[in-house]
Amino acid sequence: MFERILICTEFTDGLSRLTDFVGDLAIAGVKQIVFLHAVPLIESRTIPKVDQEKIDQAKAQFAKALQQTPEGIEVKAEVESGKAVDAILKTAKTYQTELIILGTQSRAFITEKLFGSTLVELSRRITIPMLVLRPQLIATFRSEELRLRCQHLFQNLLLPYNGSESARHLLDRIKHLLQTNSDSTVERCFLCWVVRDGNRRDVSIEPLLDQARAELLPVQSQLEQLHVQVETAVRQGDPIAAILTVADTHDTSAIVLTSDASSQRFEWFVTSFAGELLRRSLHPILFFPPAGNSKS
Repeated sequence: MFERILICTEFTDGLSRLTDFVGDLAIAGVKQIVFLHAVPLIESRTIPKVDQEKIDQAKAQFAKALQQTPEGIEVKAEVESGKAVDAILKTAKTYQTELIILGTQSRAFITEKLFGSTLVELSRRITIPMLVLRPQLIATFRSEELRLRCQHLFQNLLLPYNGSESARHLLDRIKHLLQTNSDSTVERCFLCWVVRDGNRRDVSIEPLLDQARAELLPVQSQLEQLHVQVETAVRQGDPIAAILTVADTHDTSAIVLTSDASSQRFEWFVTSFAGELLRRSLHPILFFPPAGNSKS
């Protein structure tokens, strides 16, 4: 699905383990992997200084981990000094990255302290998708389990869909990837439309459920034409809880999300459906930037 990926690691988020599974990522269709670690500047009362000791340590750690890499895949390691977001964007541009993979620090991730964090800032500035992984997900996998996970990163995708402009944009991005990547490893897409419960008990919600089912039919057909198995479901209730339940019960590789292009800088992350799922889901989140951020 993605041939050129950038894996950003802090060496405490579990993502550095992926250096041992380069060959398995190649099975998933990846042809170029760049590992990146950003070393913050040493803040002082005068001019911030480069932390050369930590830079050398990171380079040595990468060199040891990547001593042997399989043929047929390009593997690079970069260590940058400065702000993580700037380093990620710079490296992604240099290598024409198609997907950024990064982890989260779970404690800070679910609090308001995450304003200004790498993840939030990236979500505002990127023009390519990013895959967000929980450290707990990687830490608990044995090597055999992580090997299989790397081989099937995007095998089964869950797409929340509600017919909105952002949902249609997300569908278009997925269709474009499937159309342009003949080696796509996506096998199944699960489309889920959640209808909120009405405030009035005397008003039937059935017409809304029927309308959602009807609108999902052409979407299902469009994806099936791209040789993907498609299942659809219409749920009733709280959208966040419903999607998390579906993800838990339908063998989900990743939940695919985007945000509303009209959202303010950090507002979407605090109040939106996508932001709430990013905070609460233990499943990998494949986040596509809104239409205004995306590459043409």
